[in-house]
Amino acid sequence: MRKEPTWRIPVGILALLAGIGIYAGVVMWASQWIGQAHVLVQTVIYLVLGVAWLLPLRRFLIWMETGRWG
Repeated sequence: MRKEPTWRIPVGILALLAGIGIYAGVVMWASQWIGQAHVLVQTVIYLVLGVAWLLPLRRFLIWMETGRWG
């Protein structure tokens, strides 16, 4: 159990919010091309993009808590 507050948690939360904001901006920018695809293709693309940001999240949260990347 941690006794002292760590700087990684507030910095990590700010980095996470910034990263999600940038990721969402890139997806919104790409939506002009995604929107031209067939609706089923759009569905698959948006499902993949909606889940893709979760892939690095586990290691990032571990780093926030422990300071190690794994």
